[in-house]
Amino acid sequence: MKDYSEKRDFHRMQVNSRIEITDANGKTLIGVCRDLSAAGMQLFVDTPFTVGDELKTRLEAADEQFPPLETVCEVVRCQPEGDGYLLGINITEVTQ
Repeated sequence: MKDYSEKRDFHRMQVNSRIEITDANGKTLIGVCRDLSAAGMQLFVDTPFTVGDELKTRLEAADEQFPPLETVCEVVRCQPEGDGYLLGINITEVTQ
């Protein structure tokens, strides 16, 4: 039997990288992608979002040989943390 930390379908990779986020109104802001899995991301941002909001993201690769990861996501969690907000988002589509 898996313990609680192993119950995820996809393992998370610690990233802590700059990410560009565009909301449904076309407003773009910069956040930090703290971790990434095949199904979602955890982001730290300055602005709160509402559960259900659709976002587009662009995460540059560390190596210029690889294209950026571009996704369409849905906010599933938004909670205050320090001087910003921690978002849990599900990836609904990988566009690049």
